[in-house]
Amino acid sequence: MEIPLKLTPKPRLERLFGLLAPLTIVLLAWELFARLGGFPAFILPSPAQVGARFWQTLTAGNLLFHLQVTLTEVLLGLAIGSLLALALGYAIAKSRLFERLLAPFLVASQAVPIVAIAPLLVIWFGSGIFSKILICALIVFFPVLVNTVVGIRAVPRSLNELMRSLRASRWQIFRHLEIPSALPVFLGGLRIGATLSVIGAVVGEFVGADKGLGFLINVGRGQYDTALVFVAVFTLVALALTLYGLVVLLEKHLLTWQENHL
Repeated sequence: MEIPLKLTPKPRLERLFGLLAPLTIVLLAWELFARLGGFPAFILPSPAQVGARFWQTLTAGNLLFHLQVTLTEVLLGLAIGSLLALALGYAIAKSRLFERLLAPFLVASQAVPIVAIAPLLVIWFGSGIFSKILICALIVFFPVLVNTVVGIRAVPRSLNELMRSLRASRWQIFRHLEIPSALPVFLGGLRIGATLSVIGAVVGEFVGADKGLGFLINVGRGQYDTALVFVAVFTLVALALTLYGLVVLLEKHLLTWQENHL
């Protein structure tokens, strides 16, 4: 009789080494290439120069200020876009007529790049934070909407009929059947939306802003301070990865019941 082997997860130290080793190799290769290539700092700064610029911007308080502005835009845009997509997606999933009426407009809206719409939104709503939030919400809206529709329609009809036979109310069906069934797909869309929201904020700040990480990139580009551009870009990457990781943690917390039934 064969005894099944139980796979144990890798130790945390081993996983951390697996992440840091490639990063270290890339940084060393970058440092050597910048030094041996003889590139000026405004063309390709070395990692040491970028690190020094990061520390300078951080201690001066500029980086945290601009990060806070971009983070506010991203979180508000992500929340507003996701809530609107959730409400409209549920309505579309429940009504074929509603879908036929709105589908052409929704698809057409995605045919126009957000970069082309952003200048109009800044002109109409000003260069303040509201236009940036609106751009984030628009770029988040469609992927979350599609996943919501797919998730709601993936609910097995047999389970729906069973709930109705037990005289469950509309709210009970929604709470105990539709939400748990659609939640994995919805959270998958939220993962995409979390990263896209960062792009939306930066696009809006590129078009017109006097603060935010996108504005910081524009300042670095205008002053040929390429190290500052790298600092802002790496901060945006860290922000996107953090938001993605938070959604993954939320997914693990909300979908614990799935693991218990596997």
